[in-house]
Amino acid sequence: MSRTPDFLAQGHDERDPSPWLALYLDQSTPLPDEVKAAWLTDSSSGSRQYLLPFLRPVARLTIILIQVVKVFVPRNWSHSKLLHRLLAWGLKRFVSPEANWLILRHFHLGSQVLGFIGRNSPAPVGTSPLEPADIDALKDETFLKHDLNLFNFVIRLNQALRDKGLVLGKAPQVDFSMIRDPGLRLSDMPHGKLNFLDLQSAIELFTPLYQLMLTDNDFWRAANSLQLDETIGIYAATLLGAPEHLILVNNKHPLVPLSTLRAGHRLVIHGLSTEMLHSLLRRMQAAHGATPTPEQPLA
Repeated sequence: MSRTPDFLAQGHDERDPSPWLALYLDQSTPLPDEVKAAWLTDSSSGSRQYLLPFLRPVARLTIILIQVVKVFVPRNWSHSKLLHRLLAWGLKRFVSPEANWLILRHFHLGSQVLGFIGRNSPAPVGTSPLEPADIDALKDETFLKHDLNLFNFVIRLNQALRDKGLVLGKAPQVDFSMIRDPGLRLSDMPHGKLNFLDLQSAIELFTPLYQLMLTDNDFWRAANSLQLDETIGIYAATLLGAPEHLILVNNKHPLVPLSTLRAGHRLVIHGLSTEMLHSLLRRMQAAHGATPTPEQPLA
């Protein structure tokens, strides 16, 4: 069973108000209660408070050292399958249930958002949805495929628009049928004694491993895919005719590549931006009286 967050169990003390309770109750950020509770439980954990400040500088120094080492390694040196097996092993044994749940959700939500844009575009394009049912499913190079899917989608979409002489605009009739709850349960995530590591600490630890075991091209593309958050947000807002919804989709300008040293922190922002955008689409789906159709493919 999922745990009740401490900030909810303790209630409100006006002489010592909980910042986590304030963030949970605040409705300016469009997240479902169960997602916000999981996010804040992970963010308020002892692991993030005490371990992350030590892990982050060590992880960034490791990225620099690996970059130096890879100068002397063949450019095509890569062990993606082994990397994903190690990531799945680490997630199952050391990462918190909330973090694992949010990670699995991310692939589903990202696939649905791309499906929404691809289907509502004036030049519709197909997608390659990733919908891992559990952590073991991530072994199928899911993290790498996620990055490839994003760039390939942007290229295919804009090639289709250019070929037909079209531009993205407000959709006359918006199709929300692919937007739905992924059906993943927090209670199904590993709850072992060692599953304590918060999401940000896990990402900081895994980022140097990701760099080490992929080619420079794959790692650079993964880090810079995060800057497409605004791009995807602009696509969705344009189709909806609602640019005001871009305010919470923010991960730096897509035309200005940033250092890979901050990739771990920006990856957390990327995950939160995806949750926000998906939640906005679900709200608009409900406002339009549209119903999701789980059996309908995304592509």
